[in-house]
Amino acid sequence: MKLPKANREGRVSVEKALAERRTVRSFLSKPLTTEQLSQVLWAGQGITGGGGKRTAPSAGALYPCFLYAAVGKGMVAGIEAGLYQYVPEGHSLSLISPGDIRDEIARSCLSQTWMAHAPVNIVICSDYGRITGKYGERGIRYAMIEAGSISQNIFLEAAALGLSAGIVGAYIDDELIRDMGIPKSHTPLLVMPVGYRG
Repeated sequence: MKLPKANREGRVSVEKALAERRTVRSFLSKPLTTEQLSQVLWAGQGITGGGGKRTAPSAGALYPCFLYAAVGKGMVAGIEAGLYQYVPEGHSLSLISPGDIRDEIARSCLSQTWMAHAPVNIVICSDYGRITGKYGERGIRYAMIEAGSISQNIFLEAAALGLSAGIVGAYIDDELIRDMGIPKSHTPLLVMPVGYRG
């Protein structure tokens, strides 16, 4: 599914977005637009230039991180409930599985039920094999640095759009991978609920 083209000329300064960024743990069940989701995903890992350069830095431009979006039923205009993988090349979504799995994700995250109220849960994963081949065990650290950059981009874009984001690192890895139905090599690093602050 092709996403709307990302806007590269925002109306909110970086400084204002930094000042307004807060970690939120309460969300309204208010739907997002397709354009909002498109913009947030592009901010996280969108293509910005030749050679596939992206919005977040990556050691050796190996890009071991992946973004998954768990969309709730009726929570993003024009997008059915399901788990999607963001595909930076082509700025699109690839359906992994249909259905609303926000409750399952919240349960995997030590039953933090507040997460399931956000319209979308973005899960940042890493395939360490894509980076350790070049950098050895240190590549794991580089992947985590990349995930941190992605998460900050998502925070700032959400703030610029009048949205909010949370961030969760407490989860049972195997349960989250199972509930999402993703490859075992895609290690979850962060879960970011995104939506309107409750």
